[in-house]
Amino acid sequence: MREPKYIFITGGVLSSLGKGLAAASIGALMESRGLRVTLQKLDPYINVDPGTMNPFQHGEVYVTDDGAETDLDLGHYERFTHARMSKRNNYTSGSIYYSVITKERRGDYLGGTVQVIPHVTDEIKTCIRQVADAVDLVIVEIGGTVGDIESLPFLEAIRQFRIDVGRENALYIHVTLVPYVKAAGEVKTKPTQHSVKELRGIGIQPDILLCRTEFPLSKEIKAKIGHFCNVEPDAVITARDVECIYEVPLCFHDEGLDEKILKMLNIWTRAPQLDDWRELVRRMKNPSRRVTIAVVGKYIDLRESYKSLNEALAHAGADNDARVKLHYVDSEDVERTGGEALLQQADGILVPGGFGSRGIEGKIKAIRYARENKVPFFGICLGMQMAVVEFARHVAGLEGAHSMEIDKHTPHPVIFLMREWFDYKNNRRVHRDEDSDLGGTMRLGAYPCLLEPGSFAYAAYQKVEISERHRHRYEFNNEYRDILGRAGMRFTGLSPDRNLVEIIELADHPWFLGCQFHPEFKSRPMDPHPLFKAFVEKALEYSEKRRHEAGATDEVPVNEQRERE
Repeated sequence: MREPKYIFITGGVLSSLGKGLAAASIGALMESRGLRVTLQKLDPYINVDPGTMNPFQHGEVYVTDDGAETDLDLGHYERFTHARMSKRNNYTSGSIYYSVITKERRGDYLGGTVQVIPHVTDEIKTCIRQVADAVDLVIVEIGGTVGDIESLPFLEAIRQFRIDVGRENALYIHVTLVPYVKAAGEVKTKPTQHSVKELRGIGIQPDILLCRTEFPLSKEIKAKIGHFCNVEPDAVITARDVECIYEVPLCFHDEGLDEKILKMLNIWTRAPQLDDWRELVRRMKNPSRRVTIAVVGKYIDLRESYKSLNEALAHAGADNDARVKLHYVDSEDVERTGGEALLQQADGILVPGGFGSRGIEGKIKAIRYARENKVPFFGICLGMQMAVVEFARHVAGLEGAHSMEIDKHTPHPVIFLMREWFDYKNNRRVHRDEDSDLGGTMRLGAYPCLLEPGSFAYAAYQKVEISERHRHRYEFNNEYRDILGRAGMRFTGLSPDRNLVEIIELADHPWFLGCQFHPEFKSRPMDPHPLFKAFVEKALEYSEKRRHEAGATDEVPVNEQRERE
């Protein structure tokens, strides 16, 4: 098998320039030409993984089938390409150093002095090669920005890597900022010049520049950037802001990025097939309907905390020819004021996953509002658990019912810390100690689930057996299955040994479903997740019913002009 080609993506000037979206979009373009791609994220922080990091600081933790807790950019990689991520697709400085130190303690270095060069850089290069099997192209994103102390070993490793594999087999793409200064009425290229100068000082000359900007760059500006940065003018690519992130591959193609990459790497491919992407963008930008979904959580100030969730709802909206308007509701506000004022405009209510007790009673109030007012409800992970708590308290009459995560002394622990379950991936039983490190106490990754025919879940999936990704510590307490079942709760998704409750539903409701897993991790723009599709469909029905009852007969067009109005 021939050696794959490599693309290394770095960033400068500031964070949040969209390196992950750029990497994913390049992957999509290369796939559209028939190439097999994979992607990898190398993060400079010292944490071994983002699993214990605050979502306010780092955003969503993305979970893979094999149970890795990874950077949210791996979600972009899976949504934009057919590549499937694993623990090998995300490494941090912490995991690299942990591996090197473990080897040193074991004696693998034969008593030699362990140094950043060559030991740490060799470890990084080994990790890059681990994902290179059976693909034509490996796209590696370096987290952080050029100039960060933590990033230096990764940058040195990719500098060496190009020498190792040959100049024609590796490409450097640098994402930078070309800001528009309103007072001066012009774009400024100095930030890009200084960023590239910093990168060249490390020994890396970028081949292509992706310039984040609000407006298209003129030929003159591109020529100026190319001149000062030692880059061909046609390798200076406008990466302008877009209304819909799924436009990015199309914009890059219009700029000739895919042709430039193939030419520089000496790759021959078919013509790009981008009709599906164009159709997706058309549906997302010009739907005929709209629906409002209230997302009740405690991380509402940072949209990155629910990145996959937001995208899954957008995918489902496009599939239902609708624009999903997300109404973020702080669960602490619901605690203080009650649910009606904050939720009465919602066509559907979604309570997502999370950890901790803050705002928990607000989530329970929101769930009660959805149940009593017959508003379509979707609870995910903690949202499902709080739906169980709400039902136990207000329908089954179990006063003080709660999750042991929140109240260890609750008289009715309807959600509790399960000590043992069967790991179907590795065909073994797992035993859990409550006092274990936080990173080692979760049920993580993909697990099978059997659905009950005739349920909301079965109607959505149209099959009996599914597999979904988990990230949680606490489970439904089976001691309460009969009690809640007699009160009207249905347990429509169970593990194959019937020991774990994965999905709960209420039959006397238009659509009320909670799942213990995270379906958002498997939603794709071209293949929306079945549960999100069904939830948005029911929310649209609820919206249309309310409009009919209010006497509205006209269809509300949703287009760009209407949104501005």
